[in-house]
Amino acid sequence: MNVQLKDRVAIVTGGASGQGRAASVMFAQAGAKVVVADVDADGGQQTVQLVREAGGEAVFAPTDVSRAKDVAGMVEAALDAWGRLDILYNNAATGRGPDTWGGDVLSFTEADWDFVVDVSLKSVFLGCRAAIPAMQRQGGGSIVNISSINALVGVANADHYTAAKGGVVSLTRVLAARYAADHIRVNCICPGAVDTPMIAPVLATEEGRKYIERWVPLKRAARPEEIAAVGLFLASDAGSYVTGAIIPVDGGVTARA
Repeated sequence: MNVQLKDRVAIVTGGASGQGRAASVMFAQAGAKVVVADVDADGGQQTVQLVREAGGEAVFAPTDVSRAKDVAGMVEAALDAWGRLDILYNNAATGRGPDTWGGDVLSFTEADWDFVVDVSLKSVFLGCRAAIPAMQRQGGGSIVNISSINALVGVANADHYTAAKGGVVSLTRVLAARYAADHIRVNCICPGAVDTPMIAPVLATEEGRKYIERWVPLKRAARPEEIAAVGLFLASDAGSYVTGAIIPVDGGVTARA
């Protein structure tokens, strides 16, 4: 099974930390040249350094994924550096608005809704719109969108994030059907709890850790590398007949929900 990415060029959004950093390093270890796209310049450069220390090639593209100009710029960074784009890993997302973290439709502001939807859903639209023409010109590519189990089951207290992630699932399906004829595969991973800075405050408390143990059949949060490994499969030729798939990587949560 070929899970190598030799001579491929990949963009990873949200690559400055967490799941995006894990994917950037893993893709580079598999042979890809990586554009690390993030609004966090310090974190992004640290990821680039980790890639280089692992023997890979990477560049950083300063990117606010909610801005069309920035997203077009990250694609141009890939084309300028290596002349092609094979993989778009739409990972960037947030559950925190400018006013509140989480909440339901009665508790957060319009600014919260707009910010979370822009970073978590509009970014996927902008990324695909910028990347697909380059993939069409070269005869194909692979897009991996990161959604959440929030898109698959009712998870309370993050309604804006849940709505955005549900949109990612639906957009994945329609793009997979539309661009299969161009040999562009589009798939979606739906992680559950992942040990990243986003849920670090939960995992830092005994109550939070016990909650995860009760909620997740495998009794723990995922490591970022465990999500990236599924992304590597989907991005590589090992996943050559997989498109339009919505894959929970959640330790069994949706199996019993």
